[in-house]
Amino acid sequence: MFLNSQIAFVAVVFSALLACAVLFRERRGVASWAFVLGMLSLAAESVFAGMALRATTQEAGTDWQTLATLAKSFQPAAWLAFSVTYSRGNGRDFLNRWRLLLVLAVIIPIGLAFGFRDDLLLEGPDNEERGLGWVFFSDWARVLNALFLVAAVLILTNLEKTFRSAVGTMQWRIKFMILGVGVIFGARIYTRSQALLFSGQDLHAAIIEAAAVLIGCVLMTVAFLRSGFGSVEVYPSRAVLQSSLTLLLVGAYLFVIGVLAQVVAALGGGANFQLQALLVLVGMVVLVVLLLSRRVRRAINLIVTRHFRRPQHDACGVWTRLTQALAHVQDDRTLCQASAKLVSETFSVLSVTVWLLDEQQTQLLPAASTVQPGPVAALPEAGLSVSDAFHAAMLAYSRPFPLEEGKGAWADRLRTGNPPQFQHGGKALAIPLCAGERCLGVAILTDRVNAVPYAAEELDLLRCIGEQVAAGLLKFRLANALLSAKELEAFQTMSTFFVHDLKNATSGLNMMLKNLPVHFDDPEFRQDALRGIANTVNRIDSLIARLSSLRDKLEPKLAACDLNAVVEEALGNLHGTPDIELVKELGVLPGIVADREQLESVVTNLLLNARDAVAGRGQIRVETRRLTGQVVLSVEDTGCGMSPSFLRDSLFRPFRTTKKKGIGIGMFQSRMIVEAHQGTLQATSEQGVGTTFRVTLPLSPAS
Repeated sequence: MFLNSQIAFVAVVFSALLACAVLFRERRGVASWAFVLGMLSLAAESVFAGMALRATTQEAGTDWQTLATLAKSFQPAAWLAFSVTYSRGNGRDFLNRWRLLLVLAVIIPIGLAFGFRDDLLLEGPDNEERGLGWVFFSDWARVLNALFLVAAVLILTNLEKTFRSAVGTMQWRIKFMILGVGVIFGARIYTRSQALLFSGQDLHAAIIEAAAVLIGCVLMTVAFLRSGFGSVEVYPSRAVLQSSLTLLLVGAYLFVIGVLAQVVAALGGGANFQLQALLVLVGMVVLVVLLLSRRVRRAINLIVTRHFRRPQHDACGVWTRLTQALAHVQDDRTLCQASAKLVSETFSVLSVTVWLLDEQQTQLLPAASTVQPGPVAALPEAGLSVSDAFHAAMLAYSRPFPLEEGKGAWADRLRTGNPPQFQHGGKALAIPLCAGERCLGVAILTDRVNAVPYAAEELDLLRCIGEQVAAGLLKFRLANALLSAKELEAFQTMSTFFVHDLKNATSGLNMMLKNLPVHFDDPEFRQDALRGIANTVNRIDSLIARLSSLRDKLEPKLAACDLNAVVEEALGNLHGTPDIELVKELGVLPGIVADREQLESVVTNLLLNARDAVAGRGQIRVETRRLTGQVVLSVEDTGCGMSPSFLRDSLFRPFRTTKKKGIGIGMFQSRMIVEAHQGTLQATSEQGVGTTFRVTLPLSPAS
């Protein structure tokens, strides 16, 4: 009895000291305050449990146990808040997501405990073998115990998710803190389930919870001495309750606990059951510590390899995991994070940092790390400057090499920028990230568990991983370059359209200026010239206004118009064509719905092309006629014509032209305009004979 109470009081001291240690740290956040409140409530509960164990009467023991239950009611809210914020870079998002549950965890347990404090525990018949007898639960006490059980499961599930999301050094820092809290609430899952099963509990069961608090405090003290509060910033998925090992184990435990309890009672082990449970608890803690130790797991792997002659790594399995990890990445940063995590877990390397070259190929910038928290490693923002010697060295090595072998300023900078976190972490290893003759970066591996040297088999596997990562990085960079090229091409195409229309608009002015010295005294010519200048200026103004509204797809401004009138205006803008015979056959046409300016641009472009083709001597024939449901415009010339290959492969493609001063955009633009009106533009040509363009437009085009 005395020993049991001493364990409880020692747990009180440890709990209070840890709370004070965290309370007086320089940086305090939600996780720190929640931890302090949680540890103080554990200390208060342990005090009351210890006094209950020292009580000499049934009534006194029940009173102290009631006070312990009141102290226990503060724990769900405090430890749930701790579990959703501890070591999480996005802890505030989780805190906001869990706010309703946290409010309920404050109101319901505390409200029930204090509202029905006089009716929670009921005295049972004395039992001389137990010393104090059995305490029965009221209905409200059973509800409270169910809430404590659910809260314990949620706390462990959250902490498990945090631990599984951390890798390498980050996992090493928080391991003992999470394990300590896990021991405390793992024991409570056992004691609360027993209490619910039997609708009460022996007051001696409090020793299990007190012992768990003591063991948990020892583990958390190790975490505190190892890395302060042991907090890092990991970013677990918001799906906190999915794929949880905690839920699986608790479910299996609750399924069989009733059978096990009955077996223990049937075998007459009830008198020593609490001591047995304590020993099992200590053994489980030791086992979990060993299983979480990378050194122990490394030793197990070596034993299996030596005695069963198996490879150190399942290359197919590693390659499959790498392929799966890289299958859904969408940028180079995510790719580097997935690769660093895989290498850290596969090769038992605590510190993996991936550095990528910038666009100027002069600096290495941190892309991912298992040393520092966050989506992007909090390493030197300025990066590490490198020179051509670095590129040459990476291409020359082409496979993983000890970083200490590197010679030159680049190697010194890498060694300085990747310091080991442990004194006995072994030699740093550099993995060049090269694709063909192009260097993209380097991955640095330090702090290998037990400082085990890399075997030849492992170096080959790391080389394959490095090449795969480099290929993925190159794919992203080429994709970005292609996207930029397409954007530039689209800009050039739109600007070329604009320039081409300006060229057509000024072509008439050039013709008028050539004829001006000869016909200046002719009043009709001057009047026609002024009208042409006004029309050209208006056309240029319209082009400038439309430039601001250019889109990837032409959007005609449809209105009723007369195709013959459009042709007449385009012919008028030519201001005469000396030595060229112009033949017009404009049939009677119904009105159509079209964008007049865009359609005039097409006709003007066809006429200018015909004029250039005849080279000052020949005939241009312009004809319009009506077909069933269509109107047709034909522009025929007796010029030089086009080759079949140019007609087939280049005529309607941008930047393809047979003109010495042409820019090769007119026919491409014209076809786009006609197709935007739901029409067709076709061409037939024969070298030395001439060319005919045929524009077909529907009478009622779709809008």
